Amino acid sequence: MTHPDSTGEFLLCVRNESYPASLEVRKVYRALPDPVAASRGFVRVIDESGEDYLYPSDYFVGVELPQSAARAFAGAS
Repeated sequence: MTHPDSTGEFLLCVRNESYPASLEVRKVYRALPDPVAASRGFVRVIDESGEDYLYPSDYFVGVELPQSAARAFAGAS
């Protein structure tokens, strides 16, 4: 499994055991760069609350979105 890095990307949630109210499996989330969190095995994600929180990086897989989809995410923030 490819783990996301901290460069600000889009992530597909593949697990949510400890966070079922905050994360939906098979949903794409926007990640925010956080090198300190990444060095500790976490990613900063804008979750269902609309706020950014840290989650274990192995709960996500990085995905590449078409530009139009990336713009839609950027406008929703």
